[in-house]
This record gives sequence, structure tokens and C-alpha cells, in this order.
Amino acid sequence: MSAASTSLRTEPAPQLRSVRSLHLDGPAGRLEAVLNQGAASANFAALVCHPHPLHGGTLHNKVVYHAMKVLNDPAWGFSFPVLRFNFRGAGLSEGQHDGNAEVEDVNAALDWLGHEFHLPIVLAGFSFGAAMALQACCGVQASAKNIRALIALGLPTRANGRQYHYAFNRNQSIPKLFLSGDHDNFASADELNEIANAATGPTRLQLIPGADHFFTGQLDQMQQALGSWLEEQFRDPSQ
Repeated sequence: MSAASTSLRTEPAPQLRSVRSLHLDGPAGRLEAVLNQGAASANFAALVCHPHPLHGGTLHNKVVYHAMKVLNDPAWGFSFPVLRFNFRGAGLSEGQHDGNAEVEDVNAALDWLGHEFHLPIVLAGFSFGAAMALQACCGVQASAKNIRALIALGLPTRANGRQYHYAFNRNQSIPKLFLSGDHDNFASADELNEIANAATGPTRLQLIPGADHFFTGQLDQMQQALGSWLEEQFRDPSQ
């Protein structure tokens, strides 16, 4: 796929973005979700997945929220509809935490977005959400979801006694951004570099100097890096 073949830019809508609360039909029960409406002329829809639910992760996580703002707020120039949801067992979502089956929750959210908007999708996740998003997009059992870009924020390689492996990362050639702090205690720069180098397709690893796993005090820098990558990858060549 030529990343520059379709522009992510849409005209900013004059009205304020509205927020819609809803429930998705997940494989373990209903999933609580929030949709930030986008511009009627949006060329893409987006999904942002939250961090580990057993450690306070929900769809209202600060990193998830700030990533959503880049994708949705007209000030950034994209104005996509953006879906956030709570994994099974988090917030008002039904079911119990599993640690692996949450990839099915991501697939349910992707299916909903596809049916609701019939647009190509930008898939993003933070921490545990990034691991689940990467598996949903690139795993051996992944189905075609019309995903055109993948964003992994704070991708972990080890956390809470668990090791994360991403050998399946080479299964999809869509553009990928791995964005972390260079002081992330759940993945070293060398580990992230190895993951990025093994990925197929246009891939960037960007480390924010001095930032920890949660981009504490540097959420603005995270947003700037994310916005710049989206603009670079999908800039309309005719402009």
C-alpha cells in the first residue's frame, strides 16, 4: 500500500465534536464504549485501546485520551471519529480479565467501526492495549479489518511478571509507529529497536527523551510526535 495514496487530512468542522456513549457486542458480553464523533468528510475512523485493566487502565486513561485528541480534534487537522472501549471486566464492560482473549475485544471494536463508518481504520493502543492491538492487526488469526495504520504507544516487552513477544509483527505491511519514552521501564530501547526492525512495511521507532512509560509531563511531546507521523505518512501528494 502506498501510504501517501490517501490523505488523512479533512476540513475542520465548525461545530463542536459530540461524544456518544454506547455498548459493543463483545465475545464475553457487552463492552462499554465511547465514540468521539468526527467530521462528516472524514476519510478514516480510529480505535484507541487502553492499558492493563488490572492496574487501573480504562478508556479514560490520560495517554489514551491525548492520543484520541490528536486523531479527533479539528485543531490537529484530522477530525476522525474515534472509538475507545473498556476491555472485558473493566469499567462497565462484562466478562472477566483474561490477558490474551482481549484481542477478541479489539476485533469486536474493529468490526463495529467497520459496520458503522465503512472507512479504513487507524488502530492505536497504549501499553497492554498496544500489545492487544498489534496482535489483532498482525496476529496469525487476524482477519481482514481494513486497518491502514498501526500506532503502538508504550509497547511493553515485560510487565508484571509477563513477557510479551511480537514475532507476528512481520505479518502486516501497513505503516507502523512505535512511540515510547526512552526511560520506559517496561521495554528497553534495544528491545523496541529489535521489534521495529523485525516489522514489515514502513516502520518508525521514536523515543521521547526523558519520558517514562506513561509520558509523565510529556504528553504534549507524545501528541506532537504522533501528529507529525500521521501527517508525514498520509500527506496528500497533491497538496
